Formats: sequence, C-alpha cells, structure tokens
Amino acid sequence: MNAETVWPEQSFDCEGWRGEMASRIASFDWSDTAMGPIGRWSKSLRAAVQLLLASPVPLVMLWGRRGTMIYNDAYAGFAGGRHPFLLGKPVEDGWPEIAAFNRNVVDTCLSGATLSYADKRLTLHRNGRPEDVWMDLHYSPVAEDDGHPAGVIAVVVETTRKVLAEDKLLKLMQTLEERVAEAVTARVEAEERFRQVQKLEAIGNLTGGVAHDFNNVLQIISANLQLIELATRDKPDLTRRLRVMSEAVARGGKLASQMLAFARRQPLNPAVIDPAKLVADMCEFLQRALPESIKLKTTVSCDAWNLFVDRHQLENALLNLVINSRDAIHEGGNIQLEVSNATLGDQMTTGLALPAGDYVKLVVTDDGDGMPDSVKARMFEPFYSTKAEGQGTGLGLSMVFGFVSQSAGCVDVETQVGEGTSVALYFPRCTQVESTNAHGARPRASSGGEVVLVVEDDADVRLATIDMVAQLGYKVLSAPSAESALAVLQKHGHVDLLFSDVVMPGTLRANELAKIASAPPYNATVVFASGYTRDIIFHEGRLDKGVVLLKKPFTFDDLARTIRHALDARR
Repeated sequence: MNAETVWPEQSFDCEGWRGEMASRIASFDWSDTAMGPIGRWSKSLRAAVQLLLASPVPLVMLWGRRGTMIYNDAYAGFAGGRHPFLLGKPVEDGWPEIAAFNRNVVDTCLSGATLSYADKRLTLHRNGRPEDVWMDLHYSPVAEDDGHPAGVIAVVVETTRKVLAEDKLLKLMQTLEERVAEAVTARVEAEERFRQVQKLEAIGNLTGGVAHDFNNVLQIISANLQLIELATRDKPDLTRRLRVMSEAVARGGKLASQMLAFARRQPLNPAVIDPAKLVADMCEFLQRALPESIKLKTTVSCDAWNLFVDRHQLENALLNLVINSRDAIHEGGNIQLEVSNATLGDQMTTGLALPAGDYVKLVVTDDGDGMPDSVKARMFEPFYSTKAEGQGTGLGLSMVFGFVSQSAGCVDVETQVGEGTSVALYFPRCTQVESTNAHGARPRASSGGEVVLVVEDDADVRLATIDMVAQLGYKVLSAPSAESALAVLQKHGHVDLLFSDVVMPGTLRANELAKIASAPPYNATVVFASGYTRDIIFHEGRLDKGVVLLKKPFTFDDLARTIRHALDARR
C-alpha cells in the first residue's frame, strides 16, 4: 500500500478463513503495522491473505518496505518457538540472525523481480538456539490494487532431512571407495609376489578375498539404503537419489561377481537351457547395446541341442563378447551371433581342450580390427585391457573364460589384424528338456512368529541384516560366530531358521553349524548368505545338494523370498 493512499473505514468479512492462523490474523491489531487496520485492507491484500491461508504448504507474506509478516498454519509449524511472536513483526526483527538476507529479498521483490533458492543453507534460532537448516525458497512480488508491488509472498519448504541423509550416504560411499582401493592395492601386491609360482591360484585367492570384503561393504550400504527408503517413502526427490545409489551398489555387486567368475569361485546355478530361445530373448537387448552403424545378425540352427549352464552367466558372457566386438569396430560394421551343434573327436584331432563328444557351439564374430598375437596371448588375463583407462575393468573376457571352463566347456578364438575376430564357446550337450515351470515372486513375510538366528562376523553387516529380518516380521536372534551361534541354539532351543554367513573366523565352520542346527533336536531350516563361499558349501562349481544360498549384496525382496520359500519348503 502506498504511503499516500487513504482507505475509508469499512466492514471486513473474514468468513471463509479457516484454521488457527485465520483466527489470530482476524483478532490481531494491525493498526501500528505497515498493513494498517484490518478494516482498511485493500481487495488485493485480502485476496493474497485468503490465498495464503488456504495453502497447505508453508507461506509467509512480507508487506511493505519493512516486510511485516503474516503467514499460514504450515509456516507456523516451520517457525517453531518463534510462533506466534513473528505475526505482525517486521521480518528483520522477527529473524534478526538472517536480517541481511531478508532485506535483499524484500528490496528485490518490491522492485518487481523474483528470487528462488534450492537447498539454501541458513542458520536459524527457531527454538532458542542456532541450528543449520536447508530450504527450498521461492519469492514473488504481491501487487496492490494499483498494480505496483507492495509485498512479497514466500514459499518455504524445509529440506534439511533430505540434505543430511544425502550427505551421510555420500560419506559412506567415499568410505567404501577407500576400503576397496586399500583392499585391491594389498591384494595386487600379493599377486605380484606369487606371480611366478602359482599365478592362477594366487589370483583366485586374491579376487575371492576382495570380493568377500567388497560384498560385505556393499551389503551394509544396500541394506541401509533400503531401510532409509522405507522410512522416506513420502520424499520423492530423496527416493530418486536413493535409487541412483542403489543402482551404483548393484554395479559394484556385478563387478564382484565378475571377479569371482574368472577365479572360478562363483557358485553356479545351472539349468537346462534352450539356446535358440535364449538368443531370441536376448536379441533386442543386445541390439540396444550397439550403435545404428553396427548391424547384429543371429543365426540359430533349427535343431540346436540344449545345454546345462547358469543362464545368467551365459547371458553375461554373450553380452561381454558383443560389447568387445562393438568396441573393435570404429565405424560401420557387422556382428554375428551363431548357435550350432558340434560333434568333436579326440583332442588330437580338434585342437580343443575337450573330450570327444557332442557340444553346443555359440560363436560371436565381428569384422573389426582384430588382435595381434601379443594381445591374443593375454586376452583372458584378469585386469588386462587394451581400452583407454576408465573404459573397462579388464574382467569381461576373464569372466567369460572362467565361467565356460567351470561349466566343463572351452573357449576358442580366431583373430586376424584388420579382418576381425571370432570367439566360440563350447558347452557339453544336455539331453534333458528345458523346464517350463516358472516360479513367481513370493510376497514378503507377514508377522508369523518364526524365529530367525542371524550369524555374521561383520558387526555392521549383522546389524543391517537384523534390521531387515525384523522389518519382515520375524523374531530375531543373533551371533557373531558359529561357536556363539551354537551356544544360542543350545540355550534358546527353538529356532525356525538359521541365516548364516559362510566364511567366518573360528574353529567351527559354517557348514558344520548348519548340520547341527538342521538335525534333531533343533530341526532348523538353513539359509546361507555370502559374497564368497570358498569350497565350504560348493564343489565342482555347483552348490552342494540341498544348500540354499543368498548372494550378497541382497535386497529386501531377495531376503523375503528366500526366507519364506525356505520355511515353506521345510514344512
């Protein structure tokens, strides 16, 4: 309102105003403020106040050059102990600790401009003490009846919890990177010491140990991310950021899985696979990994035999080969994926490290650069890569080699510089028929009273797992080792399910604990959880019969389905 404007005294209708602040505003004596007596408020001012009171988000209006404060119920909650002191006060008197900031806001908006801040950090004294808060702030001018700016409307949304949660997760991620870097450095040094003695075995032990530690760290992050996501489901912006971090954890888990695969320490989950159906299912996905300048062609023999392999590992192997072919083609080119049957004679006649017999042959061929002999000789070495730094881990082909070898097959490579490369994967023929039974996702457990004993030597992993199992509705007992878990069994008596890590220190091994727990008088169901099993519960590349293994890092849904399925199957 302009200083020279004089409004006649008039009756003022507050009907339609609702809430605590509506009552306070109606009964407040505005005579000594820049707004003047309430009966003289202009139509524009009254409309602005009505809009403010009707809004569910925190709104505050700063009127006149001094910024007299009038606000709604949501802003009263934000103000904390400053309410109702702030009502009718000049903004610089109401919030003296940020007087300069508010002075700039009022001056800017009264000139007709707007201001916006995202996650703005301010120090406020809302409850008698200073506290750092973060807010999304949006300021716009409010016009008087004559069209000139007379006040400022402010949208105030506090984002403190979101910002602090993001900061905490990003410290956590930095710690992960440091731990992984330290572990990798130490293991690489060990590999160098034993390179001339037992190269493959040393690398296997190296990667297995790193993968175990790495997967434990990933499990801590993954579990806590999911617990935070459950607690902040009403925060869409935070949920999006949590999802990005969860995807990063998944990528870390994939890296650990590749490390275990080339070391032949990855427990396989083989099943009867129809290669023609598998390639048909993958075709669109593989094409999306290629630019338009590269054409993918698939050729599948109509009578291709079945094979008995881990489907997920085979899909990863084919994807790695197609991506390597893509990277070898610098402009336009072609990649061919071919599936056929092969009957081999003895090793002397075939040149392949395979016994005579029937095999399924999957071949990826490209017309790219090809490889010189020096590169071909090292192509399956772990961490060896011809790509620029940061563009590959050097584990892709190592993983392919380890998986195929662990599946009783072999890899054959033909390449010529300037002509291209052909990589053939051979797998023993399977005479069984592919199963058509599909197991749908099981729902999460409801509170049923079952008792789960969690055994894990890493304290952070153990606490995160306890939280997750409890969230699923189970009663939880815990122990840091197999020996202490046995003591819990003997004392408690009744345990429905033993949920145990595989690799733990101590004289009692995890598989020995499982035998005791699953036998009378306890008769408990057993589920193992691990990122690295050594040879404790799997042999010749496969899990021992009857063993249930949940690989780290696992999700809530993975945990829920596995525990529920194990308990139901036992019954």
